Amino acid sequence: MQFHIITLFPNMFDSYLSESILARAIKEKKIKVTFVNPRKFVTGKYKKVWPDGNISQQIDERPYGGGPGMVMMAEPVIKAVESVIRKVVSSKQKVVRKIKIINFSPSGKKFDTAYAKSAVKKYTDIILISGRYEGIDARVDKILKTEKISIGDYVLTGGELPAMIMIDCIARQVKGVLGNFDSREEERVSSSETYTRPEVIEYKGKKYKVPKVLLSGNHKDIENWKQNKK
Repeated sequence: MQFHIITLFPNMFDSYLSESILARAIKEKKIKVTFVNPRKFVTGKYKKVWPDGNISQQIDERPYGGGPGMVMMAEPVIKAVESVIRKVVSSKQKVVRKIKIINFSPSGKKFDTAYAKSAVKKYTDIILISGRYEGIDARVDKILKTEKISIGDYVLTGGELPAMIMIDCIARQVKGVLGNFDSREEERVSSSETYTRPEVIEYKGKKYKVPKVLLSGNHKDIENWKQNKK
C-alpha cells in the first residue's frame, strides 16, 4: 500500500511517521509514504524571483463571490496529483496499480474502520490532498473525480491531521504491519476499560482493584463483561 500526500507542509508528518508501528512498517516496506508540495507547480505571475535570489510561489487567491480568507488555486494541486499518477502508472512493478484520490472536507463521507478495510482490498495507491486556508478550488474535485472524506464533525486548520489518521487506520489493515494481525482491536471483543499489573493500586488512602471477573479465568464471563463495557 502506497500513500501519496499532497501538502504544503510535508515536515508536519516527520515525527508521526518516524515512530512506533508506522515507522517499522515503512522500514519493512509494508507501506510507503511519499509527499508532493503543490508549490512546485506554481507558474506564471504567481511565481516570483526576487533580486536576492529567493523564489516565492503563491498558491492561494481571493475567493470569487467574496468572503474571508484565501482559497488554494486548482492548477498547482491538479498538476501535483497528476505527477503522482504518472509516476505510479509508469512504475515497473508487477502489481497492477489501483489509485484512489481523496480530498478532505467536513461535508464528505465519514471515514471509519469499514472504509479502511475496503480501501486495502480495492486500492494499491491512495492520494490524499491536504488542503489549507479556506479550502481548495472546487474544480479540483470535478477534474480529478476525487472522493470527499471527513474524519469528523468539526473543522481543522488543514488536511494534514486527517491524512495522518487515514494512514494510521488503513495501514493497520495491511498484513504484516501489526506484529499479530489478530491484535487489531476491531477483530476481537474489547472494552472501554482495560487493566494490567499490579492487581491493587492505592492512591490517597483508597484502594483501586482490578474487577474480580478478569481474575476469574472464566473466559465466557470475561467476554460478557467486555461486551457490557463497550
